[in-house]
Amino acid sequence: MPNREPESGVKAPPAAKSARLSVPALSSTAGSPYLGGMKDLNSLMQQAQAMQQRLQDAQAKMAGTAAEGSSGGGLVRIGLKGPGDITAIHIDSSLMVPGEADLLADLIQAAHADAKRRLDEVNGALMREAAGPMAGMNIPGMPKLF
Repeated sequence: MPNREPESGVKAPPAAKSARLSVPALSSTAGSPYLGGMKDLNSLMQQAQAMQQRLQDAQAKMAGTAAEGSSGGGLVRIGLKGPGDITAIHIDSSLMVPGEADLLADLIQAAHADAKRRLDEVNGALMREAAGPMAGMNIPGMPKLF
């Protein structure tokens, strides 16, 4: 970068042009604050990688997690798996009568809500376990970890 003269036309004294900033050299001693910070950063990165692996493992477990919900005293049962995919629906034959469509629809919705709540509880526990001490923390820019 070329030396520029101030716009006011005043020249800087020669000593100011050659002034250098003194920066302490990094030493290889264990007591160095610079290397200690790098070790902490390395440790933090290793912890983040381990947590990422635990979260991926938990997501794989969640894909195989299943729950069943019911309503109407068990007259309607719905099975869910993974993120909420319906795997089974059981409707008692006593509900298959003309004029009961609204009741049946309500029971199906209630059974699905029950199954989803149960599945979310199991999946939430898996994610909290994977997140460890980070669970429940609200870090700006990061998704909330249950």
